[in-house]
Amino acid sequence: MPSDEQLTAFIDGELEAVEHDRIERLIESDARVAERFDLLSRSDLPFHEAFEPLLAAAPSAKLEAMLAAIPSSAEQTKAASGIGRRGFLGAIAACLVAGIAIDRAVIGISHRLAKPDEGSEWRAVVAQYLSLYTPDTLSGPAGDRTEQVAQLSEVGSKIGLALTPEAVAIPGIDFKRAILLNYDDKPLAQIAYLDPESGPMALCITASTTGASAPDMENRRGMNVVYWSDAAHAFMLIGHLPIDRMKALADDVRGRLTA
Repeated sequence: MPSDEQLTAFIDGELEAVEHDRIERLIESDARVAERFDLLSRSDLPFHEAFEPLLAAAPSAKLEAMLAAIPSSAEQTKAASGIGRRGFLGAIAACLVAGIAIDRAVIGISHRLAKPDEGSEWRAVVAQYLSLYTPDTLSGPAGDRTEQVAQLSEVGSKIGLALTPEAVAIPGIDFKRAILLNYDDKPLAQIAYLDPESGPMALCITASTTGASAPDMENRRGMNVVYWSDAAHAFMLIGHLPIDRMKALADDVRGRLTA
């Protein structure tokens, strides 16, 4: 029984005359070989045409070097005008290997160059939680100043930061409530707001573990995030406003919280 590799080479016309004739006789005389030959022949799809754009964009020199390192059962010369299925699929495999290698290299470099940012996990958890909010979630009354002061005082005492309505106010956006959550066995303050145009927004504060860092920005779950930290606390402002507007609001509240 010829191997699939031998039958594929037969289909592609890559065998020498003696081997070609031997397999041809087997196909004519052995029903099992004929059945396998028919199956492999039916899978002779237009791979080259489908993947031609990928090959055109591939780094040819690197791929050729990688392919040259792949052992083959026979050293054969290909016509310049065409390429067999095995050679073509080998090129695709090399493209994938090259892509994986490049991705891993980029990821490795990113990890080495990335500065500590308080661990993005807590911001991911906050974003996931806030993504469940709708304007109706925060539609209830915020209470008068006395109630706001009481909420902020209680939450602030748990995270070791003096919070007042004036310190956390965001111009043009309504304060709704201050609540205490827990993340990784540490208190996490969430101060929730409702923007009449963009919807829920939150200022979240937890303990800092890596010291002070300048403001940075990211996007999570369709929301824009500005985050920073001082010696004791990590902060993030998250909402649906454009990032330049979020940055301006964060700079404003950051100045008051660190004053």
